[in-house]
Amino acid sequence: MTENESRFKAKSTIKSADIEHRNKINFNIGRYKAVVPQGKLQFADNNLVKERAKNIKWRALETLDQHLEEFEMQFTKRGGKVIWAENSQEALDEILTICKEKNCKTIVKSKSMVTEEIHLNHFLEENNIESIETDLGEYIQQLDGEPPYHIVTPAMHKSKEDVAKLFSNKLGTPPKLSPQELTLVAREKLREKYVQAEIGITGANFIISDIGGVALTENEGNGRLSTAWPKTHIVIVGIEKMIPSITDLALLWPLLSTYGTGQKVTVYSSIISGPRQEGETDGPEEMYVILLDNNRSNILANPRQRESLYCIRCGACLNVCPIYKNIGGHSYGTTYSGPIGSVITPNLQGLENYKHLSFASSLCGACSEVCPVKINLHELLLANRHESVEQGITSFSEKMAWKIWKIASLKRGMMNMGNGGLKTKVANTLFKDWNQYHAPLKFSQKTFNEMWKDNLRP
Repeated sequence: MTENESRFKAKSTIKSADIEHRNKINFNIGRYKAVVPQGKLQFADNNLVKERAKNIKWRALETLDQHLEEFEMQFTKRGGKVIWAENSQEALDEILTICKEKNCKTIVKSKSMVTEEIHLNHFLEENNIESIETDLGEYIQQLDGEPPYHIVTPAMHKSKEDVAKLFSNKLGTPPKLSPQELTLVAREKLREKYVQAEIGITGANFIISDIGGVALTENEGNGRLSTAWPKTHIVIVGIEKMIPSITDLALLWPLLSTYGTGQKVTVYSSIISGPRQEGETDGPEEMYVILLDNNRSNILANPRQRESLYCIRCGACLNVCPIYKNIGGHSYGTTYSGPIGSVITPNLQGLENYKHLSFASSLCGACSEVCPVKINLHELLLANRHESVEQGITSFSEKMAWKIWKIASLKRGMMNMGNGGLKTKVANTLFKDWNQYHAPLKFSQKTFNEMWKDNLRP
């Protein structure tokens, strides 16, 4: 058992027994479930919408090299700069270079999972650069020293009382402020940082090849402030976020908002296609887009796993997953949690270290059913399991147990031997991990074969 797997099991065991945590999650996900059906009413044929969205992402990824080159060409025409980063370290080094050129001391940062993936805040802190999360949920998590709990709702596991207590401890506010009052406190603190910041950093919901644009969608306006006020805007985005045309947003933006938050469309939707142009009054003087691979091309090269890159990060699969709802987002120990995280993390960070996530599933298929781009998530979890076995990433005891089981299963005489106590004892000895989390295996006194023969006798 790897260290990551051991940590995952320990955290999951503790969190699944935490009734208070479960109540908070069920309450917050319950509110989400109540509004999503209303958002879906905007689509005349929900299945057809999903199919078309999947086709858009399929087309983008099947010709990704062409779209990336077109994006770079169109974006640079308007004065933008594109940086290609093969891995996290290359992306971080490029960001640090830009920060040094601009003599940057403060960065305002809009919500971005890819910056969590490369651990940007920690890196900037090590280099004495202040990085402030401006999304309210991310700001709460940053104050508490925690990573995001959920892809869309970073502080889903916290109640309003938890947040009030946190603000009181960290910011010195009265301990019983209302959610509205807490929001105003955060707003006051963050507005100061927008003015001070030399650089704004965002992710991207989509990047659009035909216009060389970056599409951002949000509900708080922090993304617009992070891109417009600082003199320099840096976008960090995974290469899989590509879509072929600006017209695709007419489908993908409503789909993302409906499955992400239950809205018909989010409050602020922006398309940014470069730095401030001549005659324009808003926008940064310089704009960079860092196109991050970080092993995404390995997933692209795997025919079975490629469709996991269709993900639009709506978080719907997390909200329906019985495993996620019991163990919570932090138990996974990864940037991307829930079903989609269990699929892509082993491929992004190595099966040898994260194959256990693909086994942390009920295989109920709820994630596949809810996915707005029709990713067969439960099948990809099985594919990860299969690949881990093919690569020999199993313990010696597990290999031997299944070898013995296979030999016995292929021989009727051996199958009929040692019924009842002996067979039960051997099986429970071989499969110790099963007994740790399940009731002990118990075999009947006769096999079905023997009972069938008994019933055939006159």
